[in-house]
Amino acid sequence: MQFTDSHCHLDFTELQDNRSELLSQCAQRNINRIIVPSVNPEHWQRVLSLPSQSSNSTVKISCCLGIHPWFLILQDNSLNKKSANNIDLAFNEQQLKQAVIKHKNSNNNIVAIGECGIDVFKAKKHTENEQALNSNLNLQQAFFEMQLHIAKKNNLPVIIHHCQSHQLIVPLLKKVRLSRAGVIHAFSGSYQQAKAYVDLGFKLGVGGTITYERSQKTINTVKRLPLSSLLLETDAPAMPPFGQQGLVNTPLNLITVFKALCTIRDEPETIIANQIESNVEQLFFSR
Repeated sequence: MQFTDSHCHLDFTELQDNRSELLSQCAQRNINRIIVPSVNPEHWQRVLSLPSQSSNSTVKISCCLGIHPWFLILQDNSLNKKSANNIDLAFNEQQLKQAVIKHKNSNNNIVAIGECGIDVFKAKKHTENEQALNSNLNLQQAFFEMQLHIAKKNNLPVIIHHCQSHQLIVPLLKKVRLSRAGVIHAFSGSYQQAKAYVDLGFKLGVGGTITYERSQKTINTVKRLPLSSLLLETDAPAMPPFGQQGLVNTPLNLITVFKALCTIRDEPETIIANQIESNVEQLFFSR
């Protein structure tokens, strides 16, 4: 069985010091591909440099370029005394367009736009009144839609971050209608919410959440969904599985997530592994 971590922040400092050893351990466990989303323009170059830095490894690293909603929230909040006008949508759009054109067909192997999306929960925490909240959510939606259009133009899927924001994300996905769709990262929600994404052609990222007993709603949803709609992910170095709370998560825990998924599903392990690898291939690597 072969495995792909479809969402791992391998460029983050927590995974930097022992990256070579970590990739070697991944290869030993048949984790042969890692997809690395980026979170803001300052991180793009360090993500793009990962394939060449890890050229001695048999693990294939693929890059994604995007602007995470947290970047917009933390830049546009009352603590920093900044307003939405301090974040130039047009400038960032041009930056992203140029970077995608430059690197899409290079050895950096850009396979998606992301991580992008909308986070209502985080915005509420970092805004002091309803007006500031609405201003930030408008900004997040503008940046998200901008990235959807870039993905559509370049025939790339998207990696979507969500938190209390399904009601904002789904209408934008219906509006833009991506040809390659994408993945809803770290999905946690009801079957009805999941079905809305699957009906739009999206896949759902299954991570450490399903290793927690308290996550019964997500577990029951994952159990009911077609296997063709699921991907495996770790979100390392964040979101460690149960029993590792407070520790740095790594892509090695993908096997833990896989084992948890196998206890939820009725299919044999080999069928689950093979279908999920086929899902990864279809979404990120088929043209």
